[in-house]
Amino acid sequence: MNTLKVGDKMPDFKGTDEQNKEVSSADFQGKKLIVFFYPADNTPGCTAEACSLRDNYDALQDKGFELIGVSPDTAKKHQNFISKYSFPFRLLADTEHQIMDAFGVWGPKKFMGKTFDGVHRTTFLIDETGTIVKVFDKVDTKNHAQQILEFEN
Repeated sequence: MNTLKVGDKMPDFKGTDEQNKEVSSADFQGKKLIVFFYPADNTPGCTAEACSLRDNYDALQDKGFELIGVSPDTAKKHQNFISKYSFPFRLLADTEHQIMDAFGVWGPKKFMGKTFDGVHRTTFLIDETGTIVKVFDKVDTKNHAQQILEFEN
C-alpha cells in the first residue's frame, strides 16, 4: 500500500455514484476537492464522520470545496445511507477498489488480532491544480469537519 502524500497529484479515476452516474477526476478540474475514504455505510464511525461533514457542508462549500465520499459499498447501499441521513454530497461505490488503490488507501488492516484487506479511513484535500495539500490519516470521526476547517483557516 503506497498512500498518496502532500504534493502528489490527484490520480485520474472513474467511479459510479449512488445514482449509478459516472464520476471522474476530470469533473473536478479547477476545483478544490475533499475526498474521504471510509470502510462502510451505516457503521458507527463512518456515520459519525459523514454526519460531521454533512453538518458543516455549508462551511466547507464556503471554503470552496466540493466533497465526495468513497467506500467499497454498492450504489444501492449508498442510496439508503444518503436517504437515511440526508447527505448533500455524492458517495462513490468502489466495489473493485480501483479508486482506493489509486489513492493508496486499500490494504492490510488488523482488527482483533486478525489481518485482512480493507479501507484505511483517510481524507485528502486537493487544491484547484489537482495537488494534494493535506492528508488526514488520523480522522476524528465525530469532529472531522472541524479538522478540515481548522487546517483551512
